[in-house]
Amino acid sequence: MRFAANLSMMFTERPFLERFGAAAAAGFDAVEFLFPYDVPAERIKAALDAHGLTQALFNLPPGDWAAGERGIASLPGREAEFREGVATAIAYAKVLGNRLLHGMAGIPPQGMDREEALEVYTGNLRHAAAACAEAGLTLLVEPINNRDMPGYLMNGTALARRVIETVEAPNLKLQLDLYHCQISEGDLATRIRANADLTAHVQIAGVPDRQEPDRGEVNYPYLFEVLADTGYRGFVGCEYRPRARTEDGLGWLHAASTRAPR
Repeated sequence: MRFAANLSMMFTERPFLERFGAAAAAGFDAVEFLFPYDVPAERIKAALDAHGLTQALFNLPPGDWAAGERGIASLPGREAEFREGVATAIAYAKVLGNRLLHGMAGIPPQGMDREEALEVYTGNLRHAAAACAEAGLTLLVEPINNRDMPGYLMNGTALARRVIETVEAPNLKLQLDLYHCQISEGDLATRIRANADLTAHVQIAGVPDRQEPDRGEVNYPYLFEVLADTGYRGFVGCEYRPRARTEDGLGWLHAASTRAPR
């Protein structure tokens, strides 16, 4: 497995640009994060290069995060803003070198018909996938559980498959976050196998508290074997909140790195 530290959640004991060196020193060879847009792309690229790290992915601009927005892809009337965000994300990706971008679906307005929201969403995904294809990028759809994010439109793997198959873009794939999947659906080994044909990125965290993956109800060593058996060779993003100092909770990483095929 190739593990990517999520620098929005891990190594937060340090300023953002110092987290790259900490991740490399801890044994990671790749990183991901939610949103890079407060830092010039060239400064992030310099941090990646200085520490020999690969950028795995990041998200499109999410709208007004502080106001509670969690993406705008399903929000009617925001199409122009969404397209501007796609262009901004692609510009960053061209500098940072990642081949994957995730576009958050968003929380549709209260009372909006779900099918109407999905129509807005798929329309925006068609545009984003086409723009990403021109840049040689893959666009990702990620189901997020409604316990953590009430009202979030994209909330299950079956819906993700439906949307991906509706859009019919060869570069639109699944981002399978096993933390969210366990909370929303469970039966993780089956979900991994059933969606192996679409999965381009995987994320992990312990359930139920979103801490280290060796804490909680999910047997990740077994799931790493399942992923390997499906032929998955992408990154595994570590999108969790360490319960203490980040480095003190990385025993699972060293065990997985020596056990699982790379």
